[in-house]
Amino acid sequence: MDPSRMFRSICGVIPASILLFSLHGLAQTTLSFENLDAFQDPGKTWKLAGAVMADINETGDLTVSKGTGILVNLPTEKDKGEDLYTKASFGDMDLELDFLMARGSNSGVYLQGMYEIQLLDSWGTAIPSAGDNGGIYERWDESQPEGMQGYQGYAPRQNASKAPGLWQNLKVSFRAPRFDANGKKIENARIISAVLNGVTIHENIALFGPTRGAMAEKEMSSGPVRIQGDHGAVAFRNIKITPYDNPAPVLDDITFDLYQGRYEAVPDFSQLTPARTGQMERLGANIRGAEEQFLIRYRGELEIKHEGQYIFNLSAPGGAGSLAVGTEQVIAAAAGNLSGEIQLTAGTYPVEILYAKVQDWIPAGIGLEVSGPGIRTVQLSDLSFSRASGPDPILVDPKERPVLRSFMDIPGGSRITHAVSVGSPYKVHYTYDMDFGDLVQVWRGDFLNATPMWNSRGDGSSRPMGSVTYTQQAALSFARLQDLQQPWPSDTLGSHFKVKGYKVLSDDHHLQFEYESYGVSVSDELEFLTEGEGVKRVIKTSSAGENTYLRLARNASIQNLGEGLFLIGDKAYYLRLDDSIQDLADLRSIDGSMELLIPALDNITYFLLF
Repeated sequence: MDPSRMFRSICGVIPASILLFSLHGLAQTTLSFENLDAFQDPGKTWKLAGAVMADINETGDLTVSKGTGILVNLPTEKDKGEDLYTKASFGDMDLELDFLMARGSNSGVYLQGMYEIQLLDSWGTAIPSAGDNGGIYERWDESQPEGMQGYQGYAPRQNASKAPGLWQNLKVSFRAPRFDANGKKIENARIISAVLNGVTIHENIALFGPTRGAMAEKEMSSGPVRIQGDHGAVAFRNIKITPYDNPAPVLDDITFDLYQGRYEAVPDFSQLTPARTGQMERLGANIRGAEEQFLIRYRGELEIKHEGQYIFNLSAPGGAGSLAVGTEQVIAAAAGNLSGEIQLTAGTYPVEILYAKVQDWIPAGIGLEVSGPGIRTVQLSDLSFSRASGPDPILVDPKERPVLRSFMDIPGGSRITHAVSVGSPYKVHYTYDMDFGDLVQVWRGDFLNATPMWNSRGDGSSRPMGSVTYTQQAALSFARLQDLQQPWPSDTLGSHFKVKGYKVLSDDHHLQFEYESYGVSVSDELEFLTEGEGVKRVIKTSSAGENTYLRLARNASIQNLGEGLFLIGDKAYYLRLDDSIQDLADLRSIDGSMELLIPALDNITYFLLF
């Protein structure tokens, strides 16, 4: 029998998707920056602002506007600044924040005031070190020879940093060190994960001791969040702290009954005799006789120490599983990776878990984990829960394959079916939409994950692996307008758009795309800036005619910074016009958006900096 029929007979339907974790009951702290009350004695260089702006060209330049909502540090020659400490202390926690660096600026966030994650203007750095943006700073030993004092620092996996003056996002999951009853450290602190601008840069990093500049020599179970304030101008917003300080549930007194054979429905256990029974200290499937097809019935006691909503995740490889807590069925019998929620008060509950394995070629194993109010996800089994084991990733190296044609999915948009992605050795890459003759996205970091395209039958798509900035216009770059009050056309109707392909120019990652639109021949040349700062775009036309325009950008916000420099979106990226066309651009507001237009000239050159 097909395994899926067995699963339907147990649960009635195979789950269409896997439920994600939720955060019910977590006491998240959000610092609104209406005032500085959350901090201990903030120094004079720390201020509140309503808006902030950095000059991409001027080192240390950061200007602010009156208001609240943004925390700014503005050190001066006279006052070098002081570090800022939260009044509250934290142990295990998740930290998320947005930050904006002045050019050449330096700061850092210390977890528990002890372990620094570096914040630095690392724009364009090809190979980041522990001292670059997102790095876990080094520990320090002054007794060592010059040049050897620093040790146990961790560089980010890739440089996902943005340009100075752009908002960046950092998310950190942190596990505090553990101590015995006598105060002796028995487990190191740990960075469970760190994500910079949407890119995972650290996973499961042990912190063997305080990093350089820690507020104390001796580690502790809790401490403040500390922001470095004596190294340069920096701004913060949307700081969110989620503490995990409640005791975790404990699954104990586990027994098992093993029934050999293929089970297509939950049986009447009173009519069965198990092949094996026993006890185990931890939930698992490493039982003699549990190799091919079987059903295991686990029972145990679950101790809940804090009232709240609990989320359980169950994995039953090669078969189906279910979970009952007390008198409630939390996860009904079904196949695959499963989730369920239940409200529990403090106390001890009987637990029953079923695992029916029917695919005898898949190794046996069971995964169970739980999260709850102020409780980070805890593994209750030998096998870790996995939403999708999946194949080994198929990664594209731009040195070996700088151009890849594939489908490309844009968040919140449709699938681009004729996408051309181009990689560079400068750790900057882009995707071009051949259907509309336009730049879709640019990113910094690693190139492409082609697993969805090439694994098994595949779906034809690839995915960027770095920090992505979206520039898609969802319409042709060129249009003919009667006047500047006419909305931009939303499709190719009437444009006679015709793709003519692309060709490689001076090297494998320097491409020129060609098409026709409104009877005009267009060449669209894209070249990477060798310092890794962005992309140069040169668009050439022939006899475009009057009232033909090129749309350079469309966004809810476009700021004219002067001298041909524009800031797009919520400080998402810069667009710089070549000197020859700076006076020709039109910035208009239409249909609730801003648009940056320029007449279709013989030669239009501009730069995307991000």
